[in-house]
Amino acid sequence: MKVYAIADLHLSFAVKKPMDIFGQRWKQHEEKIRDNWDHLVSGEDTVIIPGDISWATTLDEILPDLKFINDLPGHKLLLRGNHDYWWQSMSKLTQLCRHEELSSLDFIQNDARLLANGAVVCGSRGWILPGDTDYCPETDEKIVKRELIRLRLSLEAAAKIHQDNHPLIVALHYPPFLETERESDFTLLMAEYEVTDCVFGHIHHPWSRLRLDKERISNINYSLVASDLINFTPKLIVDH
Repeated sequence: MKVYAIADLHLSFAVKKPMDIFGQRWKQHEEKIRDNWDHLVSGEDTVIIPGDISWATTLDEILPDLKFINDLPGHKLLLRGNHDYWWQSMSKLTQLCRHEELSSLDFIQNDARLLANGAVVCGSRGWILPGDTDYCPETDEKIVKRELIRLRLSLEAAAKIHQDNHPLIVALHYPPFLETERESDFTLLMAEYEVTDCVFGHIHHPWSRLRLDKERISNINYSLVASDLINFTPKLIVDH
């Protein structure tokens, strides 16, 4: 089995949010995602989706988007992004999937999942980091600290089921470091737990220095998997 990742699907089957206002590369991007996904991913594979899944704001609005993802091949692990306002409690999400028979979907929040190939996936949303031009200490400092707590909870859950010589993958929505630096409280925390791979999204600027392709930093492979920057094609992270 293989493990892929793709973030920032930005689906909107039930709400009016055409993504091509952000550039022609987004024109009919749902079809691109479906076609590329069908071509690559098998039913035995897992695809990590680290946030900004949909523009929906309610469970009713998210349902067509979740059905679209559910019908694609493979098992999917979903994490929350900054635009996923539809995301509610784990019990409500689990109940929705059970009621609508969305059997290929699973959600990660403060926990971890052991895959059939021995890889373990965990993660959190992350947030804007100190030093970023958009960072505001008055509002963002508490959120960053809370996200670090959530990531540690997820890593602790992963440590209980992870075995040596198998991948330990962290999925974040926000990048774990700045363009000008390659270390943060998030990277130090991942190093503490000997994470092997980290995937993240959120960034949509082709010129960004965060546009990484399995760049290895302090024994961790980092990959930016925002859908538009990987040609709306799930990115292979683990192949065994």
